[in-house]
Amino acid sequence: MNIQVFQSKEALYDAVAKVYIDRLNQNPNLTLGLATGTTPIPLYKKLIKAYQEKLISFKGVKTFNLDEYIGLDESHPETYFNFMRRELFNHVDIDLNQTHIPNGRIDFNEAMKDYQLLLQENPIDIQLLGIGSNGHIGFNEPNTPFDSKTHIIELALKTRIDNSRLFNSLDEVPTHAITMGISEILEAKEIIVIATGKNKSDAVYEMIKGPVTESLPASILQRHKNVMVFLDTDAAHKLT
Repeated sequence: MNIQVFQSKEALYDAVAKVYIDRLNQNPNLTLGLATGTTPIPLYKKLIKAYQEKLISFKGVKTFNLDEYIGLDESHPETYFNFMRRELFNHVDIDLNQTHIPNGRIDFNEAMKDYQLLLQENPIDIQLLGIGSNGHIGFNEPNTPFDSKTHIIELALKTRIDNSRLFNSLDEVPTHAITMGISEILEAKEIIVIATGKNKSDAVYEMIKGPVTESLPASILQRHKNVMVFLDTDAAHKLT
């Protein structure tokens, strides 16, 4: 792992944005694996700014999101379908027909098979990840098999509590999601992990220094040949 620690979140997100700007200029037809939640929002803001300044274009880009809630109405603002449009897609020149998010509203077996096939046919160049406070990546909760492919998962209470800040109450947070599997995440040519805040420090330590175990899904990243980890000092403080 290539681990970088930054004194400020601003410097951290500047550094991550530079990676994406450089990669997009090297290859305008990248296939990007994208993430949701609060962690990637500052990155998306910087990429929108880079697009507005004509430093990058998304015209040739394909995207695949990690996951989607199950049970939310399509109009709900916290579906990841709506999140991605609000936070990135509506502000750049991407072809929406080239953006893909698991479908949490159709037959689940069909949705899983469709996404598995799409990922097989479209190898991801750069997969963006956050890390849950319990070590989940995507919505792959602790004890998800490392060989998993796109599947339905029951969300851990800790994950639902963490995500409840985006809803009016914990009761509104869905109990299940459809998520890209761990084996599919590992197929990406390059993986970028962002973690900020002391509440992530235990998971970050175990991801980097702990044993590789399904009880902490992010630990499997130790076995990927090309992982960049971007941390602020709070998230990294147990490493030092």
